Amino acid sequence: MQVGFVGLGNVGAKLAASLLRQGHELRVRDVEREAAEELLAAGALWAENGRELAATSEVVITCLPSPAVSAQVLEEADGILAGLGEGKIWMEMSTTEAADVRRLGELVRARGARPLDVPVSGGCHRASTGNIAIFAGGERADFERVLPLLKAMGRQIVHTGELGSASILKVITNYLAGVQLISTGEAFMVAKKAGIDLAVAYDAIRVSSGNSFVHETEGQLILNGSYNINFTMDHELKDVSLFDELGKALEVPLEMSPVVVAAVRDGLKRYGPRVWSSQVVKRLEDDCDVDLRVPGFPDELVDNEPEGEGAEVVIANRRDLD
Repeated sequence: MQVGFVGLGNVGAKLAASLLRQGHELRVRDVEREAAEELLAAGALWAENGRELAATSEVVITCLPSPAVSAQVLEEADGILAGLGEGKIWMEMSTTEAADVRRLGELVRARGARPLDVPVSGGCHRASTGNIAIFAGGERADFERVLPLLKAMGRQIVHTGELGSASILKVITNYLAGVQLISTGEAFMVAKKAGIDLAVAYDAIRVSSGNSFVHETEGQLILNGSYNINFTMDHELKDVSLFDELGKALEVPLEMSPVVVAAVRDGLKRYGPRVWSSQVVKRLEDDCDVDLRVPGFPDELVDNEPEGEGAEVVIANRRDLD
């Protein structure tokens, strides 16, 4: 399948590499050509603008840092919309707002193409091996058409329902991860100040009802001190803010969400927008004048699960597609 891919950041470059590795024809674009060098060396082609990329691709994928950037890349004069036509598919893999993806989806449909929102979850280390989880929102027929691409990029694939539903669920899961990150740091600090060996605390939590994906992954990087989750504080603030704004728009009386947003905003103020997001825990270390270091924990995450073909998650008892 001929695929165009725009946005070769920490996640996008890894997803694009999986497509190339699985034998798909790939044309790429990024604001910095240097970001594409490894892919170009491996056989990908370069597009000078979004119009060219879309005109020469059956499926166009965007994986960009914000809703505003996605809108710009689609709507600018030589943007993706200008190159879309009958039968093509646009897959939005950025973390974005459902309202934005639905608005852009209408513009895509007006060109005769089909829109899907397809965010991923699981971390950069899982993206690099093709084992990341993928949500996909949009018409079932469109989902089935791109399923081979999704299987090439990810391991567990969920068709979430209508366009925009995947973006909502992505924002929800990012919020949960943010809560777990902050609570993991607090748990480590209380354990250390209570005299518990943090190596013992880590494994005790890991085998308990208090375990989480964040504890098993980012928890190790906190204990190492590298914090290198490959995801930056400004993106974390964007993600938890998207959830907070959605909840408020739906008139949900959120209690924890404003606390999480304030903590991440404070982390950005203290350490800057481009530090790793897990450094939100460093606030607690600085405030307590106590570090959480433990020898033997890794300085980066590696996915040791062998790469394998992805598959759709079959959801029992669903009613939304009836």
